[in-house]
Amino acid sequence: MSALFPTDSLRRLEAAALAGLPPGTLMARAAEAVAAATARLARTLAPGRPVLALAGPGNNGGDALLAAALLRERGYACSAVALRGTPPSPGDAAGAWRSAQAAGLRIEPPGALDARLAVAPIVIDGLFGIGLDRPLAGDARRFCEAVAQAALPVVAVDLPSGIDADTGAIVGGPAGCAMRATRTVTMIADKPGLRTGTALDHVGTVEVAALGLEAARETFAREAGNAIGRLFDAGSVAATLAPRPRDSNKGSFGSVLAYGGARGMRGAALLAARGAQALGAGKVFVGSPDGEPFDPGQPQLMTAPAEPDFGACDAVAIGCGLGRSEPARRRLAAALAAAPALVIDADALNLVAADPSLLAARPVAAPTRCVMTPHPLEAARLLGCEAAQVQADRRAAAAALAQRYRMVVLLKGAGSVVADPDGAWWIVGAGSPALASAGTGDVLAGMIAALLARGHDGPRAACLAAWLHGRAGMHFESARGHAEGLSAAELPQWVREALRETAA
Repeated sequence: MSALFPTDSLRRLEAAALAGLPPGTLMARAAEAVAAATARLARTLAPGRPVLALAGPGNNGGDALLAAALLRERGYACSAVALRGTPPSPGDAAGAWRSAQAAGLRIEPPGALDARLAVAPIVIDGLFGIGLDRPLAGDARRFCEAVAQAALPVVAVDLPSGIDADTGAIVGGPAGCAMRATRTVTMIADKPGLRTGTALDHVGTVEVAALGLEAARETFAREAGNAIGRLFDAGSVAATLAPRPRDSNKGSFGSVLAYGGARGMRGAALLAARGAQALGAGKVFVGSPDGEPFDPGQPQLMTAPAEPDFGACDAVAIGCGLGRSEPARRRLAAALAAAPALVIDADALNLVAADPSLLAARPVAAPTRCVMTPHPLEAARLLGCEAAQVQADRRAAAAALAQRYRMVVLLKGAGSVVADPDGAWWIVGAGSPALASAGTGDVLAGMIAALLARGHDGPRAACLAAWLHGRAGMHFESARGHAEGLSAAELPQWVREALRETAA
C-alpha cells in the first residue's frame, strides 16, 4: 500500500528535504519528471505535437517552465504563457524563470494564450499546486476553461490546478473550476485528494515522482502514524487474500446471515447473500422480519427465521431492505448485542441515525468487528449535516463517523474511504460509475460480512471487499465499453472475475 500524505505532513517532509539540499534541487528533479511524462504522452499522439507550459506564480510554475525548457533542448517545439506577465519574487520559481529564458524558452503574457492553444499543444499545467486556498478566478479560470474547450491533452504538475490536495474536491465547490488532466505527475508522495471525490474525473493517470526522497518519505510515514493514510490497491489485495488450503471444508470459511428484505424489498437481502457467497463464505443464510425469503435461482442459500439467533453465525449483514418498522428496530438491537461480527448497512444505518442509543447494545470490546457502510446521504444523516458537506471532505467525514460511532466505517462513493476508530484511514483504489445502480451496495455488504466471517478484521474486510467490488465494476465497464446497465444481480459474477485477476 502506498502512503497518502496530507498537505501538512507533506510540507514538513519537503521542508526537511530542502534544508539538506542545494537550492533548486527538488525543482530540477520535478522538472525532469514532468518532462519525461510529457514526452511519454507525446509518443502516444501524432508526431510533432508542440508543448505549452502554463506557469503560475509559485513553484509549480517553475517546474512547468523548466520542464518545457528541457523538452525544447530535446527537440520539442515549446512555448510558455505565464499567469502573470512578470517573473515571480525571488526564490526557486524566480530562478526557474531566468533559467528557462536563458535556455531559449519564450515566456509570454496571458493575452498570448488563445494563439498558443490554436496549434493544439500538449499542455503542462503549472498554474497552482497544493497551496491553493481560493477558487480559480480571472485569468486562471479562463486558462482552465480554454484548455477544456479545446479538449487538449494535459500533464498536471503535482495535481490539476483547482483541485484540493487533501479532499479531492474542487476548491470553491461546485461553482469552482479545475483543470482536467490526462496525466498527473505528483511530487514526493501520493496525496488523498488525487484518489477520492471529484478529483477522479480530473487527475487522469497518476504517477508519483519521489524526487529522490523515497527513504525519507518512508521514515516519515512510519513516524507520523495515523496522520498518513494508505492507498489500498492491487498490491494490497495480493498481500491480504491468501489461497485456500487444500485441506478445507465449508466450516473453514465461516457462516454469514444476511438479514433484511422486508416486504417489497426481499431482493436486497438476497443480493447481500449472493455477495457473501461470491466472497467465499462457507455457509450463507437469509432472514427477514417478514418471513423466510427464498431465492430459487440460488437454492444453496439457507433461510433463517424472522427472529434468528444472531450469535449463531460468524458474521451478520443487517439492513439491506430491512425497513424502519418497530420489528426491524428490535432485530437490529438484537444483532448489535449478539453478532460476533456485524455489517450495518442501508435501513439499519437510518435506524441508528434516528436513534443512536441503539448502539448501546454493541459490546465496546469489538469495534473492529463492526463495519458501517454508508453512502454520502446516509453518512450525512448519521453526522447531522448535508450530503454536500460529506462530499466536500470525504476523508474527514469517514473519520468523524468512526470516532463518533466507535466502529470501522466504509464511506462509499468515488474513491471509497475506510476509517477505524483509532484514526487510521485508507482510500480504495478501485471503482466504477457502473456500480451506481440499486442493489450493488447490498452485494458489497454481503461481501464484507463474508470476509469478517473468514477471520479478517473490519478494516481489512472493508478495504478488500470494496476493492474487489470496485474492480468488478471496472471489469464490466471494460468488457462492455461503457458503464451503463450493470444490474446488482449480475454483479457477483464480475466479483468472481476480479478474484480471478488476483489469482493470475
